[in-house]
Amino acid sequence: MAIDEEKTLADWKERGFVQSNTYADGPGKSWLGYVHAADGVVMAVEGELELEMVGERKRMTPGEEVLIKRHVLHSVRNVGDGECRWLSAYGKS
Repeated sequence: MAIDEEKTLADWKERGFVQSNTYADGPGKSWLGYVHAADGVVMAVEGELELEMVGERKRMTPGEEVLIKRHVLHSVRNVGDGECRWLSAYGKS
């Protein structure tokens, strides 16, 4: 399933997620122990993305969106053998 990244980011902006990022991480790349003052969303675009929140790990499929509530400790990892593309955005704090 092809993900329209520009459309996704525009939709998120309309929903109040004003700060967005696009990532292309190599195998094994981890973003560990993040907490934000605003709600956020994460979406896998391609590859194998794992999101950890509240002690639970979730493998995300491309196109799947997960809401991260403000002040929730979370980590993101590329758990695949190839590049992983993913999007994130956060609202105003």
